[in-house]
Amino acid sequence: MSSIGKLMKQATRMQQQIERVQNEMAAKTVEATSGGGVVKVTAKCDGSLASIKIDPAAMNPADASLLEDMVLAAANNALAQAKEISNTEMGKVTQGFNLPGMI
Repeated sequence: MSSIGKLMKQATRMQQQIERVQNEMAAKTVEATSGGGVVKVTAKCDGSLASIKIDPAAMNPADASLLEDMVLAAANNALAQAKEISNTEMGKVTQGFNLPGMI
């Protein structure tokens, strides 16, 4: 088989693996909390947020900025975890793919 044919076959196989991993990442979730569990954020490993749960006892209008900070901290933590998992899984798929003449 010519090297172009091998390369095309390898690229097709990698594309299928990438699609499989992307589907898995869309279904995989991580959770992060802040404020001692007052705020819980669930993120999908495709980079989207799945849910935000807030303990009703924390909903004091006088402390709105504190609650906002807790939501932001939990969301950022969950998204960072999700991104790390996604990058690791995608790296497994693409690690052996070499394009001749490419860096």
